[in-house]
Amino acid sequence: MRAWQVGEPGEPRTVMRLADGVARPEPGPGQLLVRVRAAAVNFPDALMVRGEYQVKPPLPFTPGVELCGEVVAAGKGAGRTAGERVVGNPVLPCGAFAEYALLEASAAFRAPDALDDAEAAALHIGYQTAWFGLHRRAALRPGETLLVHAAAGGVGSAAVQLGRAAGARVIGVVGGAEKAAVARGLGADLVIDRTAEDFVAVVREATGGRGADVVFDPVGGDAFTGSTRCIAFEGRILVVGFAGGRIPAPALNHALVKNYGILGLHWGLYNARDPQAVLAAHQELTRLAEAGVVRPLVSDRVPLAAAAEAVQRVADGRSTGRVVVLGT
Repeated sequence: MRAWQVGEPGEPRTVMRLADGVARPEPGPGQLLVRVRAAAVNFPDALMVRGEYQVKPPLPFTPGVELCGEVVAAGKGAGRTAGERVVGNPVLPCGAFAEYALLEASAAFRAPDALDDAEAAALHIGYQTAWFGLHRRAALRPGETLLVHAAAGGVGSAAVQLGRAAGARVIGVVGGAEKAAVARGLGADLVIDRTAEDFVAVVREATGGRGADVVFDPVGGDAFTGSTRCIAFEGRILVVGFAGGRIPAPALNHALVKNYGILGLHWGLYNARDPQAVLAAHQELTRLAEAGVVRPLVSDRVPLAAAAEAVQRVADGRSTGRVVVLGT
């Protein structure tokens, strides 16, 4: 089979190599072999290729952490049938940027019928992250103001849609006019272009000085620092990632005197600690997709041969929504 492989850490366009004749993985007990129909590109893919992610597969490995695939074969006790369309996280080091991959049957979910392969692939990580962040960690309530950084990105776009579905007023922060148009199209009530405006001042003005009740922050750096200046009384800043490249060191005395909370979210932990909650979230996301309330923003669909450039584009912050690598 064809599969992208990484033999040494580095920039995706430099170290990712498309290899032919790679051995097709064999499903073990409780595993599924799937033909990859679509693989969504995530920022962690770039971090993993660079050797900067908390998960470090043995070299060489095939990157790609999210897919929609068709079941080809099942290992002992997997309990799935050939032809079923599923979404999930592949078992590394055999990632999603390949013709075939492995999934743990217990963590493979039926793809929503309302979504095509690319959209279904993009529903999993980003929407699960936004769902757990907004509902389980931050306890977002109807009528509250939600501030979403990188609102046109993969996980940010999910947070915008799910925030609206929860009855919140959504303020999106983006970098550039093109991304601002995307965030408006997603349903954000107010969009701030941080390259042209001070988002702190705009949030304060838009909320009558009160500030945002919940901040969804996959960026870190200056986005986090600014958020501490426009967070409401008893507000919650949800730390999702550090796409901006700098991990902030929060002044906890500031959190004390302003009476706000800083919450972390590592969604992947729920797969091991509370898999039933992950399944329940998928069922709810499927319901919302079937009702047309949420629909993953797929900005580009590229062939397998273009996967390295797709990962580089996401790494460089030059994408909106999800870029998806299509299977053969």
